[in-house]
Amino acid sequence: MTDRDLRTADTRRPGLVRGAACTPGLHRPGDPAPHRRRILRIALLAGVALPLAGAVWIGVTGLLARSELMAAQRDLDTLRKSVTAPSDPGSASHSAPARAGERDRLVRSAAAHAARAHRLTTGPAWYPGAHLPFLGGPVRTVRGAAYAVDRLAGEVLAPLAQALPRSTSDDGGIGMSQALVVLRKHAPEIVRAAQVAAQVRADVHGLPRSTWLPAADRARALLAHQTDRLAPVTTDASVAARVLPSMLGLQGERHYFLAFQNIAEARGTGGLPGAFAVLRADRGHLAFERFGNNTEMATAKADIDLGAEFAARYRDNQPTTVWENSNLSPHFPDAARIWAAAWREHTGERVDGAIAVDPVTLSRLLRVTGPARMADGTVLTADNVVDLTERTSYAKYADVERRKAFFVDAARAAAAPLMAAVDTPRLLPALIVAVHDTQRDGRLKVWSAHVAEQRILESRPYSGTLPNVPGPFAGLVVNNAAGSKLDYYLDRSMVWEAGDCSGGEREVTATVTLTNRAPTSGLPDYVTQRGDRPPYRTRPGDNRLMVSYYAGAGAKLTGATLDGRPALLAPGVERGHPVFTLDLELPAGSHRTLVLHLLEPHANRAPDLLQQPLVTPLRTTVRTRGACGA
Repeated sequence: MTDRDLRTADTRRPGLVRGAACTPGLHRPGDPAPHRRRILRIALLAGVALPLAGAVWIGVTGLLARSELMAAQRDLDTLRKSVTAPSDPGSASHSAPARAGERDRLVRSAAAHAARAHRLTTGPAWYPGAHLPFLGGPVRTVRGAAYAVDRLAGEVLAPLAQALPRSTSDDGGIGMSQALVVLRKHAPEIVRAAQVAAQVRADVHGLPRSTWLPAADRARALLAHQTDRLAPVTTDASVAARVLPSMLGLQGERHYFLAFQNIAEARGTGGLPGAFAVLRADRGHLAFERFGNNTEMATAKADIDLGAEFAARYRDNQPTTVWENSNLSPHFPDAARIWAAAWREHTGERVDGAIAVDPVTLSRLLRVTGPARMADGTVLTADNVVDLTERTSYAKYADVERRKAFFVDAARAAAAPLMAAVDTPRLLPALIVAVHDTQRDGRLKVWSAHVAEQRILESRPYSGTLPNVPGPFAGLVVNNAAGSKLDYYLDRSMVWEAGDCSGGEREVTATVTLTNRAPTSGLPDYVTQRGDRPPYRTRPGDNRLMVSYYAGAGAKLTGATLDGRPALLAPGVERGHPVFTLDLELPAGSHRTLVLHLLEPHANRAPDLLQQPLVTPLRTTVRTRGACGA
């Protein structure tokens, strides 16, 4: 190179030619653009891959969680079937109740499966996934359901299982006395379990009801149904843990007046108080001291004041002096107090409470204990006791006193296997389930004369309490006014329907249909007798009822029709509830329809329903609407 070349040569940066344009894709050393682009590409890939990986993770762990939840469900189903199985020593078809060790193993296994399902649905992908708009609905449902089942298995079922009677052999183990000791010992845990069950129930109902994944919606609905059933059971267990040990004589002997209600003749609490017994409880050991019937109580008077409201409504029927009218009110504590006061006047003996049962109750208990044999050789079974006591006996015995003696003998016969079952550990779980099912239908009612116990009992359906709190309410109560036994053939239905809102009140229509299925011939005279002696002509099988509708507090009746024609109903009030009553003749083979139109101030949800247990249960339909002003 010459000196001229050197002088004229430009100083150049490596890779650059003077005057040349920058070529795309060629960058100067140190240029940050490629690095930024690589980061951007990585970020874009991550933005796509991470959600995809999260979705895959949720899908895989969701399937694993589902498998764990199904395993937990199988354990719980096995536990439920083994605990509630009827025990018939002579039948190989019945499963034996679970031993304590097997029961504990099933509970632990279910809890372990539920805990794993919960852990599988709490990873880093599940929380953000549950909060995604629209897409996150099923994720939230599955996550919430797993958490709910985990809590139910670990914090509810485990303490309840510990409080159940424990035995190591068919004939060994503990009886009622020791069971009460165990129940009292575990009372704090049972109370806590009931609180957790209520919380879980609320949480499950707070989960999305409708998402884009029907399977998740069905699972939520099933779990909600199960918690709706479980929460009241745990509440009942909580109440039992607090009051049952003392009520069954763990701290001293107790006595109870037990009334057998004849539901062939309707009364407010169920049926006419016919046969009765006095039950003694001493440290969990139960025994009947004596039996009797309503003839013995005919002259007994109850010196008791139940308040001005009660007197205004029932004074003309003399419930404190006429035994057959002692339970016209559906509020069981009133009837129980009358029975206790009448028994004291009759015998000079105080009772610690009162209990009411009916033949359906006996049927459910006999299904657990097995058949009972009466003195005359008649065998009482779960399948025939209702028909025998409510229908067949009236045709079999024309003599009234002989028939009443039959009722007492039936009660005494059914009591024998029941008392034996109470002290048989293998029967106790199924017996507890039968008692629970009976009280749930309103057929078992309990009142305690001890104020502290009654205060706890009155919150539960088996107290037979007519609630005196605001809110939508619907109750159909019939009292037999004919003096007949025709309510064995009575069908009842009620449709409660919310209407439009007006001035802060809601229109409500209650449609009541009553059907008399009694035949017009072939029934004994005692069944069809008309003790009311009506001034009009009647046929055998015709019935007469006092029909009362109990509305929510503050409700007003705006009109009523009977079979499409205007009807005049007598107004009244009981425990804050407006009551509208119709004296109704119900001929044999007929049905009559009563329609009430009301304005209610608190009808923004489904009404609480009053249960009056008769032979045929009341068929109820409820049609709600949204809240007024919503």
